[in-house]
Amino acid sequence: MTAGRIVNCPQCGATVVWGPQSPFRPFCSERCRKIDLGAWANDEYRVPGAAPPDDFATPETTTTPRE
Repeated sequence: MTAGRIVNCPQCGATVVWGPQSPFRPFCSERCRKIDLGAWANDEYRVPGAAPPDDFATPETTTTPRE
């Protein structure tokens, strides 16, 4: 029987066995999982990427005076 892969909890750094005996993996507990989820909900984490286009932007136009 193998012990399984050991990882660190992303929230607190505790060691966690990656396997069925750790139901909250990669987190060590439900508490750490909920803290991380709350951080995502509060926009404390962001996935880098290009800014989305502004749907309501008006195109830049130059106006020329009428004669």
